[in-house]
Amino acid sequence: MSRPAADTEVPRTTPVVRATLAQAVMELRLLVRSGESLLVTLGIPLGVLVFFSVVDVLPTGDEAPVTFLVPGVLAISVVATGLVAVAIQTAFERKYAVLKRLGGTPLTRGAFLVAKGLSVAALLLVQTGLVVLVAVVGLGWRPGGGVLLAPLLVLLGALTATALGLLLAGTLRAEATLAASNGLFLVLLVISGVTFEAEALPDLLAALGALLPMGALRTALDVALSGEGLAVQPTLVLVGWGLAAIVVGSRRFRWEP
Repeated sequence: MSRPAADTEVPRTTPVVRATLAQAVMELRLLVRSGESLLVTLGIPLGVLVFFSVVDVLPTGDEAPVTFLVPGVLAISVVATGLVAVAIQTAFERKYAVLKRLGGTPLTRGAFLVAKGLSVAALLLVQTGLVVLVAVVGLGWRPGGGVLLAPLLVLLGALTATALGLLLAGTLRAEATLAASNGLFLVLLVISGVTFEAEALPDLLAALGALLPMGALRTALDVALSGEGLAVQPTLVLVGWGLAAIVVGSRRFRWEP
């Protein structure tokens, strides 16, 4: 039997791309369809921004509250979505053998992870837009610069947070992931200097917070939105966390319950 001509063969890339995009849409729906998820990813960041911008009760240094809060709220949004929401969702997908059943579908494991990342990026696009809209229209905030650099930092933070969330989901039991991701989120809120000046903390906690992803992202965004360019050290901290999570996750992530 003669071999079919090359131009009659069905392209293999198109079904994979379509499957990945379809999965990304499904992942986005899963992220936003629960009230708990929307509270963490949208309600808490916007609530923190509005409340503490209007009620001046937190130590924010010499900056106006809204100017201080915008970078921190963006960092909260990134970690809430990429780490907490993705970790919990993926952990329970693993528990109920959803990840295991992927082996019987055209969607590859790599494409599944890409779909997760695309869904996070789409949700963060909406979150960032809402935060900026509320800050500019409702609270009178004006960035000093960084309108091109800040979105890149948000994407870098999203990659890091999502990689950490998948690492938790792939190595811990679902219930442990639920507790660990929420507990870590609360710790990061307290020591990362996202809602009040880090100098109000003990020196050791302030230094630790600056070396964690939420604190590093907040500092990098603050410098960028102040018009001072790229903050190298916090950006490298983000890159380091992201690379470490990807390397460890690629070796330890378990697809089966």
